[in-house]
Amino acid sequence: MISLLSIIALGFFLGMRHATDPDHVVAVSTIVSRHRSVKHAALIGGLWGIGHTVTILLVGGGIILFGWVIPARIGLSMEFSVGLMLILLGILNLTGILRWITDNLSFLQFRDTEEARVHSHAHGASVSVRAREHVHDPEAVPGDSDHTSLGWFDRPFGRLGLYNAVRPLVVGLVHGLAGSAAVALLVLTTIQNPKWAVGYLLLFGIGTIAGMMVITGAIGAPFAYAGKRSRLSNGLRVASGVISLVFGLIVVYQIGFVDGLFTHHPHWIPR
Repeated sequence: MISLLSIIALGFFLGMRHATDPDHVVAVSTIVSRHRSVKHAALIGGLWGIGHTVTILLVGGGIILFGWVIPARIGLSMEFSVGLMLILLGILNLTGILRWITDNLSFLQFRDTEEARVHSHAHGASVSVRAREHVHDPEAVPGDSDHTSLGWFDRPFGRLGLYNAVRPLVVGLVHGLAGSAAVALLVLTTIQNPKWAVGYLLLFGIGTIAGMMVITGAIGAPFAYAGKRSRLSNGLRVASGVISLVFGLIVVYQIGFVDGLFTHHPHWIPR
């Protein structure tokens, strides 16, 4: 019983530690830099962790249960995708494309920010036209939430926006590809029972979700503080974009040329 509890605790806390890997932190920093709420930042971290866990379970489970063997070039390509993604996130942040998407593609949003959208528009009367300010909030009308764009999904994620919810999920999926083989091989060396090994992967993933929520909440705090200070906010956004771009270029060079993805003799050590 003590041994089982030890394994459970180990898997959870190693997952939390895994969330602190530099490429993970850099990627989520570029995402939360657009948000002015610690709660939204933590939610983004949770979505990243869910995406990461899904890939870990799928790929790692395949390695454990079916004995999948990942060739060196494919393994390097999975890690290379992380570098490309970091470069893309950095460029999008620096060029302001992310802000343009968030501001202009309204069909990707359920609601704007933390509060329901407040605006004024004309209401026709028999003779005159009056401008009334009011709040459009589907949840303010009992039983009307099912008439929103995605109903039940709108409550937890509506204020975040569909685009901002899907983005960290996809980023987490890509990061999971890069680390799944190493995690699965590590588990195989310590846990012989395949079912327990897959269970360990799940606990590892839950720990990663928890750890990333804590990290993104902490990262989101200075962005929330800088929300009404445009110069500080822009400085933090640019800094996160530059770090992501530079880190991505380093990863691409390391995988592509040092580890030999673009050569005839690639060498890959899962990490």
